[in-house]
Amino acid sequence: MPSTLTLRNRALTWGQRTYLMGILNVTPDSFSGDGLLSSPGDEIERAVAQARAFLAAGADFLDVGGESTRPGSQPVAAEEEMRRVVPVIRALAAEFPDALISVDTYKAAVAEAALQAGACLVNDVWGLRADPDLAAVVARRGAAVVLMHNRSQPANVEVRERLGAAYRGAEYTDLLTDVRRDLMDSVELARRAGIPDDRIILDPGIGFGKTVEQNLELIDRLGEIRALGFPVLLGPSRKSFIGYTLDLPPDQRLEGTAAAVAVGVTRGADIVRVHDVAAMARVVKMTDAIVRRK
Repeated sequence: MPSTLTLRNRALTWGQRTYLMGILNVTPDSFSGDGLLSSPGDEIERAVAQARAFLAAGADFLDVGGESTRPGSQPVAAEEEMRRVVPVIRALAAEFPDALISVDTYKAAVAEAALQAGACLVNDVWGLRADPDLAAVVARRGAAVVLMHNRSQPANVEVRERLGAAYRGAEYTDLLTDVRRDLMDSVELARRAGIPDDRIILDPGIGFGKTVEQNLELIDRLGEIRALGFPVLLGPSRKSFIGYTLDLPPDQRLEGTAAAVAVGVTRGADIVRVHDVAAMARVVKMTDAIVRRK
């Protein structure tokens, strides 16, 4: 497994500690209610303020997304997605020149514009399967990429008024075997495009095309994903598997997220992607102190 990833002259050493990715949703319809377009006002100003708070609390990455990926959400045209994220990324890069900025997109055109504006990582929820041109953009720009596992299908969405939408699950012969194989298929797409292994991060896709039980199993067995030989990103924050387990809406899932993050770190997560950066920074620091003792 590659030992380090260098982005913007900053070396991330895998296994040394867990890195934090703070979520900046430039959307009107985020499942967690934190979309920067959900209320009137200057979204760029709000994004900069939120990013400043995230960085002060210990975030290593700022993940900017312009299309909601909640179950049942409607796709956004590339032009609209760019209109949302590119000015925000440009402002963040100017305000925080040392920050590691990620763009949460599966569209090549959006990724190209975002990388030009100052992003250095592409977080693709479809693992290079949705847009055949995306891998070439990442390779040409020398960016890093998160390859997420995803078998989401709109027909498999269940909606409960208080808890929100969740996937009932896709068909798996064997959950971990299938997820591992699908992720390595994405890795091969990256390699064929010229993306080196040390710029590839894997994400098991918590909440994407999995049942509550399957999400819980994936977190518990995360080490089997890391055994593929790549750093692993885990994104359980406020997701419906927590809400369905605890019978709580998105704004009451802090403790459930903390439990998922702590277990994920013990199972080998290298990056955790979260909404509540300040609280999760403490969870990660404490868990690292226990499991990463020299």
